[in-house]
Amino acid sequence: MLRRWLFVSLIVVHGLILALGFTKAFGLTDAPQLVQGISKPWGVAWLGAAGLTLVTAVLFASSCHAWWAVGLGAVALSQVVIASSWEDAKLGTLANALILAGIAYRFASSGPRSFLARYRAAVEKRLAQPMAPPLVTESDLVPLPDPVERYLRQAGVVGQPRVHHFEATWRGRIRRGVGDPWMTFTAEQYNFPGEPARFFLMKATRGGLPVDVYHAFRDRSASMSVKLVSLVPMVDAVGPEMDRAETVTLFNDLCLLAPAELVDPAVRWTPIDERSARANYTIGSNTISAVLSFNEKGELVDFVSDDRLAASADGKQFTPCRWSTPVGEYRSFGPLRVFTRGEARWHPPEGDFAYLEIELVHFEVNAPRREPRART
Repeated sequence: MLRRWLFVSLIVVHGLILALGFTKAFGLTDAPQLVQGISKPWGVAWLGAAGLTLVTAVLFASSCHAWWAVGLGAVALSQVVIASSWEDAKLGTLANALILAGIAYRFASSGPRSFLARYRAAVEKRLAQPMAPPLVTESDLVPLPDPVERYLRQAGVVGQPRVHHFEATWRGRIRRGVGDPWMTFTAEQYNFPGEPARFFLMKATRGGLPVDVYHAFRDRSASMSVKLVSLVPMVDAVGPEMDRAETVTLFNDLCLLAPAELVDPAVRWTPIDERSARANYTIGSNTISAVLSFNEKGELVDFVSDDRLAASADGKQFTPCRWSTPVGEYRSFGPLRVFTRGEARWHPPEGDFAYLEIELVHFEVNAPRREPRART
């Protein structure tokens, strides 16, 4: 947010300085910074450049998608008037260069080849499909182990439709390892359990620079891509190991955010005791296993799997490692109750640690079609 307002301030100050060319040309001020004379026609050009620049600031501050187009015009015109009084105004080129860099980042982060564009296209395609999920009935709960049945009842899924899709918005922080600094982030995801498909878009900050992360699971295969400032590739993970790792993530999402889908035949249950049960979940050639633990209220409080694979920093290598997601602080979103705070933890031989702390900000199931909420 601070970077955003610093950028707005830069544009505003640049626009106000450009206005000096107009006041100089029409004798409204002495403008001693501008030694060279400026004709009235050029003064009008300076005013036009100032106006476009200030409009750019307003559009950017209001998150208007068209700000970059106006900004390009402002940069072009201001550079022309700067060139007309080069000796006096050449430092304005630096401001133009910074504004142009902001425009380039805007295009990279939300243009047609951006993660945001890919995310929106994938989600919109599936939201356009017909939606008529059946209701969860009492008979659906009969085959379930007792703690799983209690969990679905307290979650409020009985009598509610099964999940065609859900959307969730998050905030939190993430790190790679115990000694690494935390990165704050916001994220949005859409899941479509029937396909199944999952799309997760994260915007984090690393060393003051933006980091974009995009996970996609569809057609029984998964990918994870990471870019620094939306331009520099850092991770591009694909392949069978990634598919298996994300199958665990997909099932974790069902358990935590779409418990109505735990009655699906793709999930096979084995009772353990009054507060836990084991599940096997199959997608294509991948069958993964997890142990779910519940508290006395019937709430799911932990999910543990040995089938989640930890990716290397570049996403090229994967190592088997126990993975868990302890959660809590349940509350209602409409008729459903889901957790609102949790962690993701790795359990290597040297000791377990949390690498993700997350808070649920917004949650809806089977919401009507609309543009995905993700913004730049």
